[in-house]
Amino acid sequence: MSLGAHYKEIKKFLELFGTSLVAVTKQQSEEKVDEILALGHRLFGENKVQEAKQRWRDSDRLQKCPDIRLHLIGGLQTNKVKEAVALFDVIETLDSEKLVAALAKEIQKQKKNIECFIQVNTGRELQKNGVMPDVLESLLHSAIQEHGLRVTGLMCIPPVDEDPVPHFILLRNLAKQHGLQHLSMGMSGDYKQAAEQGATFVRVGTALFGERI
Repeated sequence: MSLGAHYKEIKKFLELFGTSLVAVTKQQSEEKVDEILALGHRLFGENKVQEAKQRWRDSDRLQKCPDIRLHLIGGLQTNKVKEAVALFDVIETLDSEKLVAALAKEIQKQKKNIECFIQVNTGRELQKNGVMPDVLESLLHSAIQEHGLRVTGLMCIPPVDEDPVPHFILLRNLAKQHGLQHLSMGMSGDYKQAAEQGATFVRVGTALFGERI
């Protein structure tokens, strides 16, 4: 099946639930990126700041398509905050007090209006980024009340060896509890379940583009 056919199939399904497709371009060819742009897609997710900078800022794509919106969906180190704030519209992986403070300072400095999601470690995996569910309230208070960040949603990556649905339900309940609008959950293997559980964004790469290069 062609990229265009995959795209139409995924979009058609997501439209049933009002879910937006974040096309994940990590390690995809420039030809495929240009092909999906030609199809009219404008919402993209990037895992690394440097790769995103090369793909979008160092090319002419942002000039040709000024309505492109970029989500940072990979972990963000504080030494990359300046570049991230300059490039991204949404940062989905807020997960520490240190990052909150650094982001708030740089957003104010650059006078940007960036949305932030807090990444929640729903599986309580020690090797994975994200705040534990019982720490979420404290980090939210710090981000919004103390630092003035525009936190509008939550994000999660369920454990690969578990049913993702209970994790999606947990994230949905946490967002509802704290009055947050957006849920970024679901990837290539489970975006359908995520949409069914209320995801506002799903992050899809290989199911859309095929295997990475």
